[in-house]
Amino acid sequence: MSDGFGGELAQVGGTLVTMARAARESMRQASAALLSSDHALAQQVTERDAEIDVLSRVLEDRVYELVARQPDGRNVTKLMTAIRVAAHLERMGDLAVHVARAALRRHPGPAVVPELAELFSAMSAVADDLAGKIVSALTDHDAVLAAQLDADDDVMDELHRRLFGVMLSQEWPMGVEGAIDGALLGRFYERYADQAVNVGRHVASLVTDPA
Repeated sequence: MSDGFGGELAQVGGTLVTMARAARESMRQASAALLSSDHALAQQVTERDAEIDVLSRVLEDRVYELVARQPDGRNVTKLMTAIRVAAHLERMGDLAVHVARAALRRHPGPAVVPELAELFSAMSAVADDLAGKIVSALTDHDAVLAAQLDADDDVMDELHRRLFGVMLSQEWPMGVEGAIDGALLGRFYERYADQAVNVGRHVASLVTDPA
């Protein structure tokens, strides 16, 4: 890899780190807004989403400029992998917005019924841990950490199963509306984790691919 391209790829990587931090903070704030019925915080998440979208477009434009100047197929592969990572990070930001909008729709009432509050608190913690590992893996070029996301996603899947177990039980007291809200929110967290796993796989490939 030429020194010039290495510097340019490092700049692309820096943008990905910024996006990953934003996607993590968005879900962190969305979860806090969801669990506390904080209208202002939920609104802040929806407004911040534009930042991630802009970063994604800027990165994509930059990558295609670099691809046009790269005869080396391995370099092109790295650049296209960066675009895929950015797309998954953008989707993570979108899913955080979905959580925030759920909080806004039910305000001033809670979007999460008391019977599900503990589960969603746990799901939000897992989501934050996954996103934090993405930030660290991108920052430190840590393929081992990136590969761990697959196993961590199993925890989210188990929480998702428990969520439906509660909502489908005969003792469920909150009716159809509460179950629909819970199912949608559970799906948002599950998909957030899935997107994080996709990022991890791409980062592992990007870091281990020889220059």
